[in-house]
Amino acid sequence: MTVQRIEKQLMKLDPHSRAKLASKLLSSLDSLSEAENEELWAREAFRRHEDLMHGKAKSRAIDAALKNARARLK
Repeated sequence: MTVQRIEKQLMKLDPHSRAKLASKLLSSLDSLSEAENEELWAREAFRRHEDLMHGKAKSRAIDAALKNARARLK
């Protein structure tokens, strides 16, 4: 079964069950080694780069990105 198919099935769960599962999944990441964390971040950086190169995402100036992030934290 693919990740996409699993995700589709999981989205059918009620919000409480999804939140409980999300918490367990996030907790499972706490036990990753430094090397595993670095690998995950490298993959994410590559994915984001690919999204930019294929027009699936847009870049923003750092000032705008920080302003948006600060506004969301308020």
